[in-house]
Amino acid sequence: MADFLKKTRHFFFPFLGEDHTDGGYGRFRLMLYGAMFLISFTPLILATGLSSREHKKLLQIQEQEQLVSSIEGAQNTIEAFIHELQSMVRFVAGEYSYEELLEQGRISELFAHLKGQYPGFVDMGVIGPDGIQKKYAGPFRLEGYDYSEQDWYVKVLTRQLYISDVFMGFRKLPHFVIAVSNKLPGKEEYWVLRLSVDYETLANYVSTVNTRPSQDIFLVNNQGRLQTKSIIFGDILDMCPFFTHYKKGETVIHYSDYKGKKYLRSYVQIKNSPWMVVIVIEGYMYGEKWSSHRLRVRMIFLGCTVLILLVVVPLVNTITNRLQEADQNRNQAVIESQYTNKFASIGRLAAGVAHEINNPLAIIDQKAGLVTDLMEISEEFEHKDKLLHSVDGILTAVQRCKVITHRLLGFARRMDVAFEHIDVSDLINEVLGFLEGEALYSRIRFEKYFAENLPMVFSDRGQLQQIFLNIINNAIDAVGKDGLIVFSAELDNRTMVNIKIKDSGPGMSHETVKRIFDPFFTTKEAGKGTGLGLSITYGLVNKLGGKISVESKIGQGTTFSVCLPINDARNEGNYSG
Repeated sequence: MADFLKKTRHFFFPFLGEDHTDGGYGRFRLMLYGAMFLISFTPLILATGLSSREHKKLLQIQEQEQLVSSIEGAQNTIEAFIHELQSMVRFVAGEYSYEELLEQGRISELFAHLKGQYPGFVDMGVIGPDGIQKKYAGPFRLEGYDYSEQDWYVKVLTRQLYISDVFMGFRKLPHFVIAVSNKLPGKEEYWVLRLSVDYETLANYVSTVNTRPSQDIFLVNNQGRLQTKSIIFGDILDMCPFFTHYKKGETVIHYSDYKGKKYLRSYVQIKNSPWMVVIVIEGYMYGEKWSSHRLRVRMIFLGCTVLILLVVVPLVNTITNRLQEADQNRNQAVIESQYTNKFASIGRLAAGVAHEINNPLAIIDQKAGLVTDLMEISEEFEHKDKLLHSVDGILTAVQRCKVITHRLLGFARRMDVAFEHIDVSDLINEVLGFLEGEALYSRIRFEKYFAENLPMVFSDRGQLQQIFLNIINNAIDAVGKDGLIVFSAELDNRTMVNIKIKDSGPGMSHETVKRIFDPFFTTKEAGKGTGLGLSITYGLVNKLGGKISVESKIGQGTTFSVCLPINDARNEGNYSG
């Protein structure tokens, strides 16, 4: 999770900034984001998932109940129609004998009467025991046709009453047959009364069944062929792709896929017929209720996501920033303590060395002075002038050594914090006195531009020496040979003195400038820097109530700005020493 967030943070969290993934705290921040998002989103995802699942089940149950109600209503309606046709055919076959129906004009008269009641009747015929149609009434010339080989004729002889599938037959038009067979009196032979019904009559009757607009209702035979047209699956006599062998006595409900959509279908057998009535609708996922529910769930999820982001992001940033700040303060305190002990030890060593050197220097100075006095009262002798010049050189060297030991003693005395009014120009000149030899060796020039009547700052001399020593040493390392370091000081807002130290070095990149005050960060080669000098400097300046900043560009050098307070910063709450 942390690695994923780290890789995608610019996409998902562009407001975090560049410094949020630096170091261990960047990884900790990402891990905390992962944990918080996991804790926040897990219940949300579970709640929305369970809600969608239960709503889905509810819609499925409602859909199935409505479909069962529709299919049972369609079954009852169509069965009533079939029963009426069967009753009519039975009545005619029972009311009229075979001989009566063969009388001239009788069948035409009877057919005209039936067609007046049921316009869907196509024709009517009487078929003898040999399978030949003896009498025919209708628009076609089918009298004398042999039906003995027709499937429906064979079945009606065995079942007495039979309704056929929709088929083309001799007419080459889709229709179905309802036929009844009767036994000839005193014989073991059967004659058949047949009525043909246009399939449109069946289709129109099916279409009157009360269904929803989104439902497709049609009839199919036991082989899966459409007996009426289907909106989804095609024309009459086409194969239905959803056909499943029927189990008698059951109302079947199935979910099936067809052309990328999920359909819910239900079918049931029509009694005393070869047909099944089928109702098909698109599944719940295409319904308005499901779409509306899904939209509401998505809006809730989006709203909760925004709320989580508004809470989690500031909370995580606050926690990590506080921890990072506390850790940095602790590290700074430890480093300052180590450096304080180090400089205290150096100070004690410097004081001891200075005292030890001062005693021999005093003897040398005294003896050299005695030699000078004796030579002044003595008579002239060879090489007297040369000897006096040599003694003057000894006295000059002694004075220089005294100045150095005086500086060492001053440095030793200033290891303890003592605030006083300090002249910035004198302080910088004093620090440069320690570095003149190194600057001369590297042919580095110092230029100073201090404003007139510059007020004194109120600070600790020893810590200021340490601050400027660190900055100037870094500047000397940066410029190398034949460089230039410019010092300037001016009043800033009447409360601070702004000291700028600008070098002619190679400069630093923007990324380096951002990390220049981080502990243990250094641009020097391995073994030549600890990365603590500027970190200590940053802490000391803040401790003294001042501010430090740096400006640098590649190829344009670097400028450090140190702002120091004129008044007692401790009385203003800025001092933390």
